[in-house]
Amino acid sequence: MLKIGDIHMKNQVVLAPMAGVCNPAFRLIAKEFGAGLVCAEMVSDKAIVHKNEQSLKMLYVDEREKPLSLQIFGGNKDTLVEAAKVVDKQTNADIIDINMGCPVPKITKCDAGARWLLEPNKIYEMVSYVVEAVDKPVTVKMRIGWDEDHIFAVENAKAVERAGGKAVAVHGRTRVQMYEGTANWDIIKDVKDAVSIPVIGNGDVKTPEDAKRMIDTTGVDGVMIGRAALGNPWMLYRTIRYLETGENIPEPSYKEKMEVCILHMDRLVALKGESVAIREMRKHAAWYIKGMQGAARVRDIINSTTTRDALAEALYSFAEEQDDDNFVKSYTKSTAVAQ
Repeated sequence: MLKIGDIHMKNQVVLAPMAGVCNPAFRLIAKEFGAGLVCAEMVSDKAIVHKNEQSLKMLYVDEREKPLSLQIFGGNKDTLVEAAKVVDKQTNADIIDINMGCPVPKITKCDAGARWLLEPNKIYEMVSYVVEAVDKPVTVKMRIGWDEDHIFAVENAKAVERAGGKAVAVHGRTRVQMYEGTANWDIIKDVKDAVSIPVIGNGDVKTPEDAKRMIDTTGVDGVMIGRAALGNPWMLYRTIRYLETGENIPEPSYKEKMEVCILHMDRLVALKGESVAIREMRKHAAWYIKGMQGAARVRDIINSTTTRDALAEALYSFAEEQDDDNFVKSYTKSTAVAQ
């Protein structure tokens, strides 16, 4: 099983730290669907140090989410260390993760996120300062490189290990690729072969079979699932079952999807208040209904809702329509066979 420092995970499946997504409402659902480790969305070191109210709220960890990794980002040694100390002593997180993979320009322009990928020496320096300042295990999430001409994944991972980092998660894309193209699992394997700390693979894990193939071909200690879990926490549970038993359990019913979506919404309402939660929930609801017949029409309805009850009604009505359609299709098919 995956072990980071003295923190033991019950399986190898990790929820990725997705910005704007991985708040306690979604993380708790991921944990209930079995994720061995959940990662919180990244928080600015400067915002923590300057006690920004919104950012401090992002440090909240529900006891039921544990073990949990809380991610910080920054480009300045002093503020990064101070922020890490806050996470270490004033939060319920188990692991402190440093972001060096975020490709967004507003982050890289601040000498943070993926900008570090060009400087293995800076990685060593920054991680070592944080490790020295805290008691909790420190990990790093990174990409394989800045672009095709600057892929320093092995050097960077070795720098993390030398600095006392307890694990490294590697997304198999460069900063320039953003979220396009194909993740390079060969370089993830190179990293795994080069270091003795746990390596978590990330990128293009879209099915339980992908997770198994990543583990088999790269030897990684854990698999990080991001976009494939959006509106689909069943992906986490199905992957865990597949890795443990080889059983590929079926997708949930439409009604099950809508029930979990509404649970997600109710937790978000409790966390942020109805007005903010419903605005945020629109994108999540769109992910939950993705691929269903008539989803585009219902998306328009969802995007015009302003209350919890209106959104719940739209989702339940849609689920009933889907089940009716499936019944008609299956009935027609069986009748045709009988004839």
